[in-house]
Amino acid sequence: MNVDTYIISKDTVEEQKILYDEINRVFGESLPIISDPNLEVIDKMGMKNGDVAYRGYGMLDSEGNVIFQTKNDHWGEEIDQTLNDIEEQYENFTEK
Repeated sequence: MNVDTYIISKDTVEEQKILYDEINRVFGESLPIISDPNLEVIDKMGMKNGDVAYRGYGMLDSEGNVIFQTKNDHWGEEIDQTLNDIEEQYENFTEK
């Protein structure tokens, strides 16, 4: 898929650095992390849960419109299913 991929987190820059480094250590590469301390993007995505974010994934189009979002605490453990869902959602969006 020809998409930009990011992790969006409320975490501090220091906490994000730890996460980035751990992902890089385990997988040999990581993703850019966007800081969203006020949960603005997270809220727009429908992923705000009080003063924290739900775990999950989603997609925005180039205009910033939400294509889909999925709340799932286990998306990483179910990575094959997660990737299939993202690919299916992307294909449905690009066919329109």
